[in-house]
Amino acid sequence: MTNTPAYSPSDANAYDYIVIGAGSAGCVVANRLSADAGKRVLLLEAGGKDTNPWIHIPVGYFKTINNPAADWCFKTEADPGLGGRSLNWPRGKVLGGSSSINGLLYVRGQPQDFDHWRQLGNTGWSFADVLPYFKRAENQERGADDFHGKDGPLAVSDMRVRREICDAVIKAAGELGIPERDDFNRDDQEGAGYFQLTTKNGLRCSTAVGYLNPVKHRKNLEIQTHALVHRLIVEDGRCVGVEYDVKGARRKAICRGEVVLSAGAIGSPQILMLSGIGPAQHLTDKGLPVVHDLPGVGGNLQDHLQLRTVYRTHKPITLNDQARNPIEKIKMGLEFMFTRSGPLTMGASQVAIFTRTRPELETPDIQYHVQPWSADSPGEGTHRFSAFTLSVCQLRPESRGEIRLASSDPTAHPVITPNYLATEVDRRTAIDSLKLTRRMVESPALAPYVAEEVRPGAEAQTDDELLDGARRIAQTIYHPVGTCKMGSDPSAVVDERLRVRGIKGLRVVDASIMPTITSGNTNAPAIMIGEKASDMIAEDNR
Repeated sequence: MTNTPAYSPSDANAYDYIVIGAGSAGCVVANRLSADAGKRVLLLEAGGKDTNPWIHIPVGYFKTINNPAADWCFKTEADPGLGGRSLNWPRGKVLGGSSSINGLLYVRGQPQDFDHWRQLGNTGWSFADVLPYFKRAENQERGADDFHGKDGPLAVSDMRVRREICDAVIKAAGELGIPERDDFNRDDQEGAGYFQLTTKNGLRCSTAVGYLNPVKHRKNLEIQTHALVHRLIVEDGRCVGVEYDVKGARRKAICRGEVVLSAGAIGSPQILMLSGIGPAQHLTDKGLPVVHDLPGVGGNLQDHLQLRTVYRTHKPITLNDQARNPIEKIKMGLEFMFTRSGPLTMGASQVAIFTRTRPELETPDIQYHVQPWSADSPGEGTHRFSAFTLSVCQLRPESRGEIRLASSDPTAHPVITPNYLATEVDRRTAIDSLKLTRRMVESPALAPYVAEEVRPGAEAQTDDELLDGARRIAQTIYHPVGTCKMGSDPSAVVDERLRVRGIKGLRVVDASIMPTITSGNTNAPAIMIGEKASDMIAEDNR
């Protein structure tokens, strides 16, 4: 690389901070860093503005997932663990990132998740350390207490609709010894109950809504949409700027402070590798100059794999029936319009169950997402029969995948290899999860509703047949993390202050820094990471 600076720090295109990615963490960082009026902040987002009304209607993720106007529409490689199937991997490509198209479910994970990060050597990341940042982010409808905050930008609300079939599932879980729980975000997660959602007054509260909208008119904050980053500019071991494209026009911005990479578990490693930071041999193979050999970039990929079991019901009590009835659809629309309630305020799931497949486990190892509807996937419409879905995922999979470049072209989607069900523990957990699901369905509270097991199908009985069924029905639950992991071992990409190892002036702040995946939905932890990182960045730059 040249030793001659591309720009003088006094230039009009020089910033104190450049944040790449206006997603779950990036919007948080842009908000908090621009609170210092003496710091000039540039926020770059590859997608557009969040003007599509379906983004703001909670159930609208049906319309935005797989829509290239709001979704990157990534696709994995054919995965041997899924019988050679490839999966769609939606990721938000819009202000708010995936918080604008996700299922709105607010789950932090288990306290033990963060204590484990600390045990791995990441000082400052125990549950006691991160709890204040969860609370600072939160505007909890129920008010503040030892575990919750009420003055933060992120609205967290109770479900505005309950369904008969969902109540029956909670009762069925109780018959299996799983307690009813109304808050999964305290010191103990185990139990069954309704999710809370990132909504306010029946509308989605993305990080664009909660964090960006209130501050977007700050004179020291510049928000640039449709900005596709090509590479980071590195000189003498320091990141000094960013080269990007806005609708075909090439631009550069210089940074006199720090560049913050918040492009997510797919985008952040991709941008690092495009910039010559990553596994040296892979970069060489793609014709890229090696700026810094960092073997862990793109590795350690983890995701929650959901097994979507579907059960047909005896009577028409599911959302499938309403969604196929024109009159019911009009009624749902009117209910939302006039009362901000009803089915259009629903998140991706209504009921959560956190439980254990083996009694000797210290904490729950699986999570259910219960949906009073059924579909092959969001965006494809509901099934043409009355049914509900008991989706179950392993909370802490052992399998690890990777992200690699397809080419040196910044517009090319990277190669995503999840490597699902690659270990014996993961396969055993899948089998045991399906067995537990059937015990729940056969319980007195739920059995009267069930006419038939549609997926994987009652013919799957042996362990081998159940595993085969799991491979057939499994889908991502949209929680990729870990590809720029935090730590001090040779595969770590960032240190405990999220600084990229070996490159000054560069941090990664998003779910990619998780050394291990959290036990639950990953949006709330990503927002927490943005909150905590903002404090660290401000401290280190005083």
